Amino acid sequence: MSTVAKKPRLKTSAMIASIASEGQLTRSAPFGHALTELARTKTNVIGMTADLSKYTDLHIFAKEFPGRYYQMGMAEQLLMGAAAGLAHEGAQPFVTTYAVFATRRAYDFIHQTIAEDNLDVKIVCALPGLTTGYGPSHQAAEDIALMRAMPNMTVIDPCDALDIEQMVPAIAAHKGPVYARLLRGNVPAVLDEYDYRFELGKAKLLRDGNDVLLISSGIMTMRSLEVAQALEADNIGVGVLHVPTVKPLDTATLLREAQRTGRMVIVAENHTVIGGLGEAVARTLLAAGVTPPFRQIALPDAFLDAGALPTLHDRYGISTGTMAASIKRWLA
Repeated sequence: MSTVAKKPRLKTSAMIASIASEGQLTRSAPFGHALTELARTKTNVIGMTADLSKYTDLHIFAKEFPGRYYQMGMAEQLLMGAAAGLAHEGAQPFVTTYAVFATRRAYDFIHQTIAEDNLDVKIVCALPGLTTGYGPSHQAAEDIALMRAMPNMTVIDPCDALDIEQMVPAIAAHKGPVYARLLRGNVPAVLDEYDYRFELGKAKLLRDGNDVLLISSGIMTMRSLEVAQALEADNIGVGVLHVPTVKPLDTATLLREAQRTGRMVIVAENHTVIGGLGEAVARTLLAAGVTPPFRQIALPDAFLDAGALPTLHDRYGISTGTMAASIKRWLA
């Protein structure tokens, strides 16, 4: 009796699954290493977390600087209040947890103890948007909308390892509260080949194209670059404008690129259609009287399913293949 060898099943954790494609170049724990490097010369930098150092890469900092590391336990509201108190005393806290716990569970503490006093606290949060398959309790699909609405808060959505590495010293140099999304673990290295440098408050045109302008942030910039390459085979020219700083928005660059005639403008974001980059861009264009054909690739206004990330990304239209199919349909 003949037997057929079965292909080994790839196993991953829905909680900390990598968003890297198979064979893609990655770098390990860029945030943890960048913060540790920063702290060697900036002695008021401290690291704080709510029982999640390993899952936010803060354990690297903790090992190097145990006397400047604070483990607050599963108490996110206490974490934010303590960070505010330490900032009042001259420290610069880098606070890590999951994005859902910071933006939903501890929102009022951030609002009243950090943002209102414009304190120098950096809130860096893992599992943004649809980067975990654990369902609505851990999927921070609305985090940018919440933090954009908070006065004094700067909001950042980095694309890859290089973005994170360069973001850390940049936000440390900025005085005031910052909310940054975090990719942890083995993070794709995408932007190295585009002569890219992170600048707070600046959008960067990574590639040009005559048919479509994809305006994106976070992992959707990685997907947008993949889509642009895929659509070259169909003679569709796709430009990619990366917007790592969602607030304040680089309106000058957005308007310059969006008002070029003959291009459809598409905003791609790993966030609900409500209150994120798409609505921020649409408002900017409409207020300036710039009205190109406009579409949005984003997560639905719904509680998302649990499951494997590739399946969920296909289901909700943010995978490379589904994005390319949507764009071809819109251009038809």
